[in-house]
Amino acid sequence: MKDDKPLKVGLLGCGVVGTEVVRILTEQADHLAARVGARLEIAGIAVRRAGRERDIAVDPALITTDAQALVSRGDLDLVIEVIGGLEPARSLILTALEHGASVVTANKALLAEDGPTLFAAAEKYERDLYFEAAVAGAIPILRPLRESLAGDDVIRVMGIVNGTTNFILDKMDTTGAGFDEALEEAQALGYAEADPTADIEGFDAAAKAALLASLAFHTRVSIADVHREGITEVTATDIASAREMGCVVKSLAICELDEATDSVSARVYPAMIPVTHPLASVRDAYNAVFVESKAAGRLMFYGRGAGGAPTASAVLGDLVSAARNRLKGVPGVGESSYTQRAVRPMGDAMTRYHVSLDVADKAGVLAAVALAFAEHDVSIQTVRQEGRGSDAQLVVVTHTATDAALSATVESLRDMDTVREVSSVMRVEGE
Repeated sequence: MKDDKPLKVGLLGCGVVGTEVVRILTEQADHLAARVGARLEIAGIAVRRAGRERDIAVDPALITTDAQALVSRGDLDLVIEVIGGLEPARSLILTALEHGASVVTANKALLAEDGPTLFAAAEKYERDLYFEAAVAGAIPILRPLRESLAGDDVIRVMGIVNGTTNFILDKMDTTGAGFDEALEEAQALGYAEADPTADIEGFDAAAKAALLASLAFHTRVSIADVHREGITEVTATDIASAREMGCVVKSLAICELDEATDSVSARVYPAMIPVTHPLASVRDAYNAVFVESKAAGRLMFYGRGAGGAPTASAVLGDLVSAARNRLKGVPGVGESSYTQRAVRPMGDAMTRYHVSLDVADKAGVLAAVALAFAEHDVSIQTVRQEGRGSDAQLVVVTHTATDAALSATVESLRDMDTVREVSSVMRVEGE
């Protein structure tokens, strides 16, 4: 049944994503009204600079620089937040909820930092807080975790959730480019910001991992709980070593449930994965998330993880859902954190490792290195000797071991006279 009264929408931010949201709301107004059951009417747009030129015509009467006044009006049904950052986004979302609006946000950093406060407010005021666009752009991953797999037990989520790092590592693998060269190309194409720290140091992916783990395992995981490593130390040698093993290097977000201890872990780091794994074929700036559950088995979600139009697509999907709930007078699915599982420290995380050592070219080195691994209960799967003289090198691939055991092994190796340098340590995932 169609409602003749439109639902009023307030938009916080009109940059790349916000502009696309306005475009879709305008161009697809009739279709959206048919899907929702009522028209969606933009009632106000809060921006930092009112006079800035935009790629789409916007009624000047809708523009305001007073975001707080917009969300405090009391007549908004829905608020879209795409300004990013912690403040004023947090205060604006809380005010919008308090004044009766449901909220759609793409703000992964805020949700990973202080999600419980926002979810508590949404529950208190019986409003929706949706955030599909916060993790993987247009890829529908949060709703499947929250709703489609609600009757199943998810045991692992592993994915490529940052397009910038995937582009850089893909270029290093396919063209032989160095890290700096690949980063410059990413910036030239608009895949990386002028300051790429959030991407290449793993902060962006860590925030997304926190959200994925929270949803998958029904427990609260914050960005502070996520172990994070960037890709700046990945070298051409690492890429070549991966190729020799039949692997590629990807920056992965991994969230796991340890049923034995009823605890969860979340981590982000570059790792080698076999070329036969579905994630190995994810190229360019694309994202993909691989989900394993007890009943459904293995599922993979793939697509564009960033950009104005893909992100706006996810925002509008949430907006339609929130709008339908608004017409029904009931909120949708909220936060699920009933398990209250502990977060397992990184030292207890289990994986395989690829370790490259520059060593002295003399008898007994291999035996001494093998003993160092054995003393820390790290089992060696394969070992390869390469080069002679000053180029002598050992390449060791381990069986599964804890991060703490491997770290202790590496420290022992660095203290050995016959090991000149531990030149590379990289995890091996996906088997």
